[in-house]
Amino acid sequence: MHDLLLTQKIAEIRPEIDKIAELTLSDTPLADLTTLHLGGRPVLTAHCQSQAAATQLVTLLDAHSIPLLIVGGGSNLVVADGDLDLVAVVLEFDDISVNPSTGVIRAEAGAIWDDVVSVAVDAGLGGIECLSGIPGSAGAVPVQNVGAYGAEISQVLTQVCLLDRATGTVEWCPASSLELSYRYSNLKFTGRAVVLGIELQLNPDGLSAPLRFGELARVLGATEAGERKPVAQVREAVLNLRRGKGMVVDPADHDTWSAGSFFTNPTVDNRVADYVRRVTGETDMPCYPVAGTEESKLSAAWLIERAGFPKGFPGGDARASLSTKHTLALTNRGSASTEDLVALARTIRDGVDEKFGVQLVPEPVWVCVEL
Repeated sequence: MHDLLLTQKIAEIRPEIDKIAELTLSDTPLADLTTLHLGGRPVLTAHCQSQAAATQLVTLLDAHSIPLLIVGGGSNLVVADGDLDLVAVVLEFDDISVNPSTGVIRAEAGAIWDDVVSVAVDAGLGGIECLSGIPGSAGAVPVQNVGAYGAEISQVLTQVCLLDRATGTVEWCPASSLELSYRYSNLKFTGRAVVLGIELQLNPDGLSAPLRFGELARVLGATEAGERKPVAQVREAVLNLRRGKGMVVDPADHDTWSAGSFFTNPTVDNRVADYVRRVTGETDMPCYPVAGTEESKLSAAWLIERAGFPKGFPGGDARASLSTKHTLALTNRGSASTEDLVALARTIRDGVDEKFGVQLVPEPVWVCVEL
């Protein structure tokens, strides 16, 4: 059952909630709002159709110390089963505006991220085509500093529209204020602000960002470092690669019932990297030096497989398993609980640690549950 005190608090402010325009309420469980198709039922699920509605609701809930969860595309959430003592605030405002001559594109937080990429590519703008097919919403992209195939949103993000939860103010803030780094911003895990919109500066010449990722470069026939290709061609190649790994959402394919890449690629001391290389005996181990340090970044997917966890592990009639296409995705095979998924994540994490002494860190946000 939900916490009685919390239920009473919400009942007391319900008349104020009902006055907020462009807001609808439901009892939708988070399993219906996440790409893992997992998660229990909040005390209330509030669907915000405008930035103003989201701002008013979050400010009201914060003023009464009512826990809340911001939900965009739900692609980066691991949510506990059962009754959840929080309000789910679903961002459904999704306007996208583009200026093809300047390359500036703005998207509201609830816009489907791949729709933003599609609009940019159709307008001949380059810079985010390598991020095609990534599930989730535009508002989540800067929080995670989303990246793929050698590109990161930090390379093109100019500013974000933020609701500062401490002050209740809404303003556009420079991307530099987010301290963006690998799969990190100072918005992640802090809840200090809600992203309401993003602005990107793209290249209007119709060519992609410099191709840096070997697999994609090979598919596109790029022979020189940093070569650029037409954006539509790169987007198509990225989508094909992602589909082959079960990384483009398809409700009929349980390999896509996931949170995408579940663990970040670990950065380790070079001595640890050398140890892993000796343990596996593979001299061509994926290993990328971190400039200016004595560290290297390793491939989490490679480590998982070499630690004895093949695609589809554990197989059989398991309700949660690794994707049959890609060892970095943990998937719901259709009837899993969050408990099933967490148990699998622990097995993978502990197995890699035991084999190589490397600790994998999950990418998703954990809600009312811990690894």
